[in-house]
Amino acid sequence: MLLGGLLLVTSTQARAESPVLDTLQMHGFLSQALVITDRNNFFGPSSSDSGSLKYTEIGANASLRPHQDVLIAAQVLSRRAGGDGSDAKPVLDYGIVDYQMLSNQQRTLGVQVGRFKNPFGFYNQTRDVAFTRPSILLPQSIYFDRTRSLGLAADGVSAYMEERLATGNIRAHIGIGDTQTGNDLRQTLRLDTFPGKLEPKTSAIAQVRYEHDGGRFVAALTTASANARFTSRTPGLSNGDFYFRPWILSLQYNEELWSLTGEFALRNSGLENFNDPRFNFDVTGESWYVQYTRRFHDDWQWLVRYDSLTSNRDDRSGKAFAASGAGPAHSQFANDITLGLQWNINPRVLMAAEYHHVDGTGWLPNQDNPDSSETSRRWNMLLFQLSLRF
Repeated sequence: MLLGGLLLVTSTQARAESPVLDTLQMHGFLSQALVITDRNNFFGPSSSDSGSLKYTEIGANASLRPHQDVLIAAQVLSRRAGGDGSDAKPVLDYGIVDYQMLSNQQRTLGVQVGRFKNPFGFYNQTRDVAFTRPSILLPQSIYFDRTRSLGLAADGVSAYMEERLATGNIRAHIGIGDTQTGNDLRQTLRLDTFPGKLEPKTSAIAQVRYEHDGGRFVAALTTASANARFTSRTPGLSNGDFYFRPWILSLQYNEELWSLTGEFALRNSGLENFNDPRFNFDVTGESWYVQYTRRFHDDWQWLVRYDSLTSNRDDRSGKAFAASGAGPAHSQFANDITLGLQWNINPRVLMAAEYHHVDGTGWLPNQDNPDSSETSRRWNMLLFQLSLRF
């Protein structure tokens, strides 16, 4: 926020005095959605008669090149997704100093320092800008909104390279730093009712991506090791550690008027080192989706997608989870059929609508559904969204 304000003041007072300010770029966006569900709640009281308007995204970003090899960029984001509005407080979404030590026709090599967006799958680095998403909601099996803070960004250093070949481009990105551990992660881990603090530990992420024939075919492989430490203030309960180690394979084929996209992930996660064994667990989940998008009439696009989430590959139906008394079986999976439509009214205005038919509640936000025993296994959701950018 400080960087954006400083750049704005400086640009209005001294643009004519420095050629560096000629490189200043500032942009912003606003999205407002209406969410309606027949059962369960998503991003607010969506199952009420009037639905929920508690899904709002507002962002502003700025970039500046003080040198041809150096880029300074930052974005401030205010995002409300249900809750009491406390999560709508503006935060630094990303803020980096990017230095390219090598850039020519054949290859690029650079490093970023600051808060960088994680190269997680196809969409994570631009997921907050509605114009870059194929749908209002990204596939929730891969791009969790209920624990989005964990995969969104990290504070540290990252390095990237691009090699341009005769048949395509190879890109690699690796980052090391501290993850973000918000209240959403504590709630999902059921640690929010215990006095203590969940703090990030050093984590790493890496992605290799290949684009063939100008992007006709795109493939990427992502892996990460995200870690956090729970410092307990509960008498008799020791400190413990959280880990998340996913592998994601991403594939996409593009033609002039249509695209076929699929991603598959194995997600190993758990809690360990607590002296109470009831807190410790180790599970491997499975996520995948297949998505077809079709462009028509220049400004329109429709989408159909099947999205599948399994929280534990050893308990796909959730029966063992339910038998343990931890919650309903349907909270351990979610199979989502999505139909979507987008209309780019002009380059700055986007309208979208989509329908979800969901079997399971595996990705429902806990803050909107505090008692999982009261949720319904099968439910439907309608979303309408208006997005602006400038």
